[in-house]
Amino acid sequence: MDFEDSKEEAGYRQQVRAWLAAHAPRYQTPKGKTLSDEQYMALAKGWQACKADAGYVGIMWPQAVGGQGGTPIQHIIFHQEEAAYRLANVPFHVGIGMCLPTLFTHGGAGVTERYVPPAIRGQELWCQLFSEPAAGSDLASVRARAIREGDEWVVNGQKIWTSYAHEADFGIVLLRTDPSQPKHKGLTMFYLDMRTPGVEVRPIKTLLGDAEFNEVFFTDVRIPDSQRLGAEGDGWKVSLTTLMFERLAVGGRPAQSPDVRALVKLAGSLIDTELENSPMVDALARFYVADEGMALTRMRSTTAVSRGQVPGPEASIGKLVMAKTLQDMSAYALELLEDGGISDREDSQAQMFKFWYLWSAGLRIAGGTDEVLRNIIAERVLGLPPEDRPDRNTPFNQLRNA
Repeated sequence: MDFEDSKEEAGYRQQVRAWLAAHAPRYQTPKGKTLSDEQYMALAKGWQACKADAGYVGIMWPQAVGGQGGTPIQHIIFHQEEAAYRLANVPFHVGIGMCLPTLFTHGGAGVTERYVPPAIRGQELWCQLFSEPAAGSDLASVRARAIREGDEWVVNGQKIWTSYAHEADFGIVLLRTDPSQPKHKGLTMFYLDMRTPGVEVRPIKTLLGDAEFNEVFFTDVRIPDSQRLGAEGDGWKVSLTTLMFERLAVGGRPAQSPDVRALVKLAGSLIDTELENSPMVDALARFYVADEGMALTRMRSTTAVSRGQVPGPEASIGKLVMAKTLQDMSAYALELLEDGGISDREDSQAQMFKFWYLWSAGLRIAGGTDEVLRNIIAERVLGLPPEDRPDRNTPFNQLRNA
């Protein structure tokens, strides 16, 4: 592994740091203050436009589609440095990171010219309509139907866990168009205007009190065939484009989340003796080892990108370990805080660890559940025999739960 930037990478990092230092502070979210949804979105859109004007959006996209023609490692470097600031950038992660690459890869020139420029500047927000109540971990089991009528498709069904669908202007959606085919076939991808008649978005309030996720219902929604992405029946192949770009987004520690140093600082503030003489030291050592292991695994993927390689399935290791470690570390911190860990007092440490304890539970589901990631690691990293999948070649309409 390469633990240091190359000369070119170091130069680019310095360039990014200087630009962020000059522009990012004015778009930071206030520390210790809760913003309304409108205030947060205003900051997010302002920061997105600022980045776009400076050429820091679509860094590794081809210039022909509005990108910068840069390298994946430049993309990684920018987002590593951006994470040092409290920026309102979450609403655009899915659209810019996954939806837009799918759109310009499979949508054609006219689609790219119409939709990519405003999305880059944050003028239009995109969401990804994939998961369903019965097709979360097994995406190929989607049941939302699209039936062709002339030059249109009539869509009925439901999607769930759709981030920022309540704010989105457009979305990409994976639908079943031929249930007589096995589940990985007979799927087709489309894009649609979220204001199309028959689209209903219902926010889902989480334990944290926010409503970032949504369930989306389709009732006789009509989508023109011109809004199809890829060939009819090639939806699974098209979705792999989306998931390939997602690889660059998963596995890293979320921005502003606590690491083992924050836990050590908390532990040190709670005892009167030297920390090395405390019974806490064994637990802290275990978290330290896990934290360092995650850092080295991320470094392996970053090194692959730096050398022009594609991150492999081993990237799943980082996501699997990171989510569980973050949850376990936050739980341990709340135990150390005793009643302070469950009270509503204005304690910045308690509030931080409480937030990440609740948030990390969802992180163990989003972007691939722990169980799915273990299967990927077992089969594609360790080379173990694959699970028996008797439904692989069975027509979808003959499956028990279809």
